[in-house]
Amino acid sequence: MGFINFMKGLIRGLFPVKDIKTALNIELALSSKMLEKIELWQKCYSGNADWLNEEKGVSSLRLEQSVVREFSNITLNEMTASVTLPALDELFNKAIRNINMHLQKGLATGAMVIKPLGEDKVQYVSANAFLPVEFDVEGRLIKVIFPETKKLKDKYYTRLEFHDLDYEKGLKITNKAYVSASPNTLGREISLDTVAEWKNLEENVIYPLMKRPAFGYYRNPIENNIDGSHCGVSVFDSALEIISKADKQFGRLDWEFESGERAVHIDEAALKEDGKPGRLNERLYVGLDIGEDELYKEFSPQFRQNDLIAGLEEYKRNIEFEVGLSYGDISNPQTVDKTATEIKSAKKRKYNTVSAIQQNLKDCLEDLVYALAFYNGMATKKYDFICDFKDSILVDDETERQQDRSDVNMGVMRLEEYRSKWYGEPIEEALKNLPQAAEVME
Repeated sequence: MGFINFMKGLIRGLFPVKDIKTALNIELALSSKMLEKIELWQKCYSGNADWLNEEKGVSSLRLEQSVVREFSNITLNEMTASVTLPALDELFNKAIRNINMHLQKGLATGAMVIKPLGEDKVQYVSANAFLPVEFDVEGRLIKVIFPETKKLKDKYYTRLEFHDLDYEKGLKITNKAYVSASPNTLGREISLDTVAEWKNLEENVIYPLMKRPAFGYYRNPIENNIDGSHCGVSVFDSALEIISKADKQFGRLDWEFESGERAVHIDEAALKEDGKPGRLNERLYVGLDIGEDELYKEFSPQFRQNDLIAGLEEYKRNIEFEVGLSYGDISNPQTVDKTATEIKSAKKRKYNTVSAIQQNLKDCLEDLVYALAFYNGMATKKYDFICDFKDSILVDDETERQQDRSDVNMGVMRLEEYRSKWYGEPIEEALKNLPQAAEVME
């Protein structure tokens, strides 16, 4: 059963909200608008956006994946994270071994949870697979439901694991199980031991000394204008309209090549009796009733791919601007017609976005370390969590400038080109602004 369908039923009435109040005595922080958005982001990220239509030649360029992959790669590229307690450090490093793959899903759906399962095992849960109940004033997730659904024979079994953190009373975890004949309803409550995998779970357990969540919670640093809650927003949400146009533009480009294939229209009289051109290429030669005066006619239209490609690249640059990437991250860097000021501004914009992602991720990992320590009996031991990210985006900018200086000294780059690039001046103006000595040498 799709979890989104389960959650839709939960919000839209197939599984009434009042049943949750009765079952767990809680209110949800997840609105129907937010749920619809999460479903949309998941569909787009999976290459199944609503605007796609194979019959009309509109397929996905997977730009959503390109966006989240770029953000994830640059966020984690030079991250160093460790714990000063060796045993805990070993658990932590094993837990984040595949964090890049999971962070991409979190960036796409708006948020994710890294939840310890005991010992050295953790579970990564993206925003489409958990139900936020309450956030504190700083946006930390302190109450949440983790649903788990299993189909056994013709019945659907659901377990609701509810984490309720009170900074004064500690953490309470409640487990309840239900069975239903339909995937869209919760059904009646049953004993946890009805399902073999749940029989050893406690229905209620309280950890009075737990003052932080028993998991790490990451949320994208993007303002939620959907419902104003602390729920995370996808990194590509603001660019969805442009992404749809890019997919459609690529469909036009694909059709341009397909429809413009060279062909020779040959009179059917020149074909064999069976209507086939014998040894002639069937893809190239097309039988038509041209007439006796002209046995064949070549069809070879001029391609317009340059204009279509230029339009596609412009869409990609608009996407980069909307989501906070640099020009050339997903577009062709050779086609970027921007001033040096615009390029530097784009890199600064990307740096700011990535830095905010890194800070939120650091908070998530710090809570994860605490949860791992708690579940493994190390919470009372002294340790420090060290997490550092390099400023590679801006460092690369300075490295490029140093390389250009070397090129000027070597004579493979002119001074006016250097000035135009780094001072944002047109070549003509840059040439006028060169020092007198350089003008004499020129």
